[in-house]
Amino acid sequence: MTGRPAQGPRWGATWDDGRLTARLWAPRAKRVQLLLDSQALSMTALPEGYWTVTTPAPAGIAYRLRVDGADMPDPASGRQAGGVHDPSLAEPVPDHDWQHPWAGRDWAEAVIYELHVGTFTPEGTLAAAASRLRHLADLGFTAIELMPLNQFPGDRGWGYDGVLPFALHPAYGAPADLCRFVDMAHGAGLMVILDLVMNHFGPDGAYIHQAAPDFFDPDRHTPWGAAIDFSKAPVRAFWTECAEYWLRTFRLDGFRLDAVHQITGPGATGFLDAFARHLRQAAPDRPIHLITEDERNLPELRERHGYDASWNDDFHHAVHTALTGESDGYYASFAHDPIGDLALALARGHIEEGQPRPGLDHPRGQPCGHLPATAFVNAIQTHDQVGNRPHGERLASLADPQGVAVVYALLLVAPYIPMVFMGEERGETAPFLFFADFQGDLARAVREGRAAEFAAIAELGETVPDPLAFETFERSRLGWRDDARAREWLELTRRALAFRAEKVVPLVKSGRRGEARVRRRGPASVAADWPFHAGTLSVALSLGHAQPDLPLPRAPGLVLGRPGRDPFALSAGVEVP
Repeated sequence: MTGRPAQGPRWGATWDDGRLTARLWAPRAKRVQLLLDSQALSMTALPEGYWTVTTPAPAGIAYRLRVDGADMPDPASGRQAGGVHDPSLAEPVPDHDWQHPWAGRDWAEAVIYELHVGTFTPEGTLAAAASRLRHLADLGFTAIELMPLNQFPGDRGWGYDGVLPFALHPAYGAPADLCRFVDMAHGAGLMVILDLVMNHFGPDGAYIHQAAPDFFDPDRHTPWGAAIDFSKAPVRAFWTECAEYWLRTFRLDGFRLDAVHQITGPGATGFLDAFARHLRQAAPDRPIHLITEDERNLPELRERHGYDASWNDDFHHAVHTALTGESDGYYASFAHDPIGDLALALARGHIEEGQPRPGLDHPRGQPCGHLPATAFVNAIQTHDQVGNRPHGERLASLADPQGVAVVYALLLVAPYIPMVFMGEERGETAPFLFFADFQGDLARAVREGRAAEFAAIAELGETVPDPLAFETFERSRLGWRDDARAREWLELTRRALAFRAEKVVPLVKSGRRGEARVRRRGPASVAADWPFHAGTLSVALSLGHAQPDLPLPRAPGLVLGRPGRDPFALSAGVEVP
């Protein structure tokens, strides 16, 4: 078994029964060789710019590729002998003895826990993270979303600067550790979704630029590097094979696709459509769930191309501005009337749907209110929204604790798919900072760029944490404290997710019966009703001002504070016919 696509791969190396087959797309190359020990084996040119060779080799042998005299690791390496500049290894995929039969879960049941392996536990490994899975399942979570696991330079980083998309980052463990992690997650009833970056490569160690310059579009750039040219079949094959490798080898339940608004240009939409269809065909034994991060607020991928949901930053921005009063940057258009925006988000999912808005230079989005509630992944904290702050503060450190508890409860009981950032379930206040492990000129450039990005606060005498310092990484680890605050938040999480599982999920599964009815009452209160065929979910909340005439659910199942009397309060209930 190799874990590679059943129809035969076009990228990377596979080892089977004592023979190694290496493949590379290098359409401009005049000569490509496979380097094994002291051997340099010529690879044969194939149509479309591919090169290949098959040779006897022991399992685990180190190899490099030589393209017109330039030596490099395999851009589709499944495992490295060391860092991103070291040789690749040719070895079979782990032959894991799967212990837990798994048929997947319905997407309507999803309660997502976003997790960064390196800072989730003191050890920072998949093995250590696996030991906490049962705890998360017992709280009521049903899905783990892993921040990128593919290999990047150095030991520590967020994972979005990966350069070897097929290879597991070695600081997190070996492929067998990921198999065990997923197996244990499934045994606890948890789906496992992997964050996959297909819109760019990181700045150090991406030898794909040398091997195949045509992989990139010379006329376009992303904010993070060269844009990828999806008009070319070998490029599309690279990403489809990569995703299928992770899906089949590790029995994943799906992917979150990073920044699909940067997957553009000729061939991009067709690629995303075919990508979704291919992955579901590759794992017919279980539902495969696909989530996008898409700043455009467009319905098309969810309507016609097979994507379950998109991250909904609009909901986050409305909540954040309502509680903090911040109005800089992308908060500008949400700071004029955050409570009104929150009402829009509860009614329609997205807030910005193409209408003119104060603080917005150009309209953004298209109407998406016709999509089901499950098409929106809502959060009040994510790695982006916390980690891209200069000091990585979590919402619990920025706003009234009672207000944070109310919006957290709202997140968990509203019909949209909720996502919690690791530690949020226990009221974590430790920061999550931006950190990396680059060296030399690149490290200096990242350090200076981060300082320049927050030059305004530096002028006020504040120091931005050094993203290359080990201390910055250490400060971002979860504390796992066991104190009164943590126990209070854990109990809120249990109560809210029990209410969701028992009352809300059956409604969502039954299908929408009509439009949501959301009413704003006073300066900071909202009442919402969502009609479904199996009943109606009602929520009333106040975020900073008591509203005596706030219409409350008739049969409350979850209550925080004294709704109608306290400035921060929430009541949620379900009525069935």
